[in-house]
Amino acid sequence: MLTGLDPHSTYLDAEGFKDLQVGTQGEFGGLGIEVGMEDGFVKVVSPIEDTPAFKAGVKPGDLIIKLDETPVKGLSLNDAVKRMRGKPGSTIKLTIARKGVDKPIVLTLTRAVIKIRSVKFQLLENGYGYVRVTQFQEHTGELLAEALNTLYKNNKAPLKGMILDLRNDPGGLLNGAVAVTAAFVKPDSLVVYTEGRTQDAKMRLTASREYYLRPMQSDYLAKLPAGVKQVPMVVLVNSGSASASEIVAGALQDHKRAVVMGTRTFGKGSVQTILPIGNGTAIKLTTARYFTPNGRSIQAKGIEPDIMVQDPNMPSEEDSLGIREADLDKHLSNPNGDNEPEIKPDSENSPPPAEKPAKDDKESKLTKPTPLEPGEVVSKNDYQVNQALNLLKGLQILQGR
Repeated sequence: MLTGLDPHSTYLDAEGFKDLQVGTQGEFGGLGIEVGMEDGFVKVVSPIEDTPAFKAGVKPGDLIIKLDETPVKGLSLNDAVKRMRGKPGSTIKLTIARKGVDKPIVLTLTRAVIKIRSVKFQLLENGYGYVRVTQFQEHTGELLAEALNTLYKNNKAPLKGMILDLRNDPGGLLNGAVAVTAAFVKPDSLVVYTEGRTQDAKMRLTASREYYLRPMQSDYLAKLPAGVKQVPMVVLVNSGSASASEIVAGALQDHKRAVVMGTRTFGKGSVQTILPIGNGTAIKLTTARYFTPNGRSIQAKGIEPDIMVQDPNMPSEEDSLGIREADLDKHLSNPNGDNEPEIKPDSENSPPPAEKPAKDDKESKLTKPTPLEPGEVVSKNDYQVNQALNLLKGLQILQGR
C-alpha cells in the first residue's frame, strides 16, 4: 500500500529499519572491509584503517571464498555482507584467495564496532583544500569541522580555495545538510524550507545551532577558522547527488557562496518522516517538499550547475543509463512547473565550451583513474576536480562534453 504512494514511501520491517539506522548513525558491528563482487566471490576493495580486517592483514584485491564453512560462491553480495556483520566480540573465519599465494589464507577475525567516516579530506596542493561528503550521517557536521580545522592547520596559512565534493552522495539526515551548509554561510542564513499539507510539515531551517546540534551538544562549528566563511568555493555534483546533497548545493548556490560545477543532480526534493510502529518496524512516509532559500523546488528537477562540466572519461549524460527522480514511477511533481529543467544558454560570464579533440588525440580516449597513493582520497587525474581547481586559480575551464 505504501509503495504505491510514491517511490520513497515504504514499510520497513525489523531488518530494514535496523539497516536504516546503521546507515544514518554510521556504526555497526563488523570487520571493516569495503567489498564488491568478482566472479561470484567477495572481492576486498579496501580494508578500513584500524579495524579487525586491517589489523589482520586483509589486503585490497583479496577474494573471500568462504565465510566460516559456507562457500561464498552462490551468495549475493548483500547476503555475504550480512554474514560478515554481527555482534561486536563475536568471531568469524575468512578463507581468502590472494594473488601470488598458492594456498588459501585462513583468518579468524573478531568483530568490532565499525565507524564509517562520512567525510574525507585532503590538501590538494598548497592553499587548496578538498572535502568529500559521502553521506549525511549523525556525525557528519562534526567530521566536517574536524576536516576543515585540519586542512587549515596543515596548510599553515589561510586557504585560497576549497572544493566540496558531493558527487554520488545519496543524501541522509537533514540536520547533517544544515550543519555542512552552516559551516560556510553567515549565521542564521536560511538553508532550506519545507512545504507540506499539515502545519508541522512546514519548517524553515537556518544556519543556527538549534537546527544541527543535539540537545546539550557543544557547537563544533564555533571554533572554525574565520576564513571558512569567505574562502572561494566550488561544489561538485552529478546525477548521483541527491536529497541532502541537493539541499547543500542549492543553498550555497542561492547565497552565491559557491560555484556549483558538474552535471545536473538527481532531483529528490521530498521529505520522508520515519514513524516507528512497534516490534522494531517503521513506516517511511513522504510528508513534504524541500525548497532552496530562493524558493526553488528540487523535486524532479534537481540542481542545475552554474558551470556544466562532464568528465570525458565517463559516459556523457545522454549516453549513460542513470536514473533520476523524474524517471521514477509515481514521483511527486515539481510545484514550480515542468519536471524537466529549462535549458539555459551559456551566459557571457560562462567559460567557452571546450573544443572537441581530434579522433587521434590521446586525451579523447577514456583513461582509468590514477591509483590512489597512501593518504589520498581523490585521484590526481580526476577531471572535474582538476577543472574546479583551475576555476579557483582563475584559469580557463574545459567543460568536457
